[in-house]
Amino acid sequence: MKKLSLLTDEELAMEYVKGNNRAFDELLSRTQTGIFSYIIFIVHNKEVANDLFQETFLKAITKLKDGKYTPSGKFNGWLIRIAHNAIMDWYRRQKSQHLIDTDGSDITIAEMSDLQIMETSREDILANAQVLEDVKNMIDFLPENQRDIVKMRYYQNLSFKEIAAITNCSINTCLGRMRYALINMRRLAKQNSMQLQLAL
Repeated sequence: MKKLSLLTDEELAMEYVKGNNRAFDELLSRTQTGIFSYIIFIVHNKEVANDLFQETFLKAITKLKDGKYTPSGKFNGWLIRIAHNAIMDWYRRQKSQHLIDTDGSDITIAEMSDLQIMETSREDILANAQVLEDVKNMIDFLPENQRDIVKMRYYQNLSFKEIAAITNCSINTCLGRMRYALINMRRLAKQNSMQLQLAL
């Protein structure tokens, strides 16, 4: 049996299904930063993001135990879909709890919550989720040194000074790699006719 750190995400998932709980711990450590970043990017609320993060992994555990995961080489994408569905369910719950009854009583804008006034439409949420998935896929196509910089900067929220220390490179080298990563991502988006503008 190979060390858990050497297994792919799919192999770890299958090990967990077989009863190896340490395999799931390894999966969690690999994926938690990206999944949490994805959730908080959409909901913009740390407390809500924490709840949805826990819900995502509880659902993932249930689906794994129920045999509802088929190895496809895209375990992280599978987790993203679970997180996306959890976010959509949360938005639906928020919408149902904030319905306004127009029975003739006076309701001023000052009495309405920000959520009611600025509720993002379901279509915008879906579009944003697709944009984030496209960005993630493009990151995977970048050269390794550029990919690492992007992930550390945007998924782990590390400063360029911290990234430079971790990668044993100068800050200028890190900035250069980030610049080339963004150029490459724009080129990939153009070649594949991807729309990377988030709905506000």
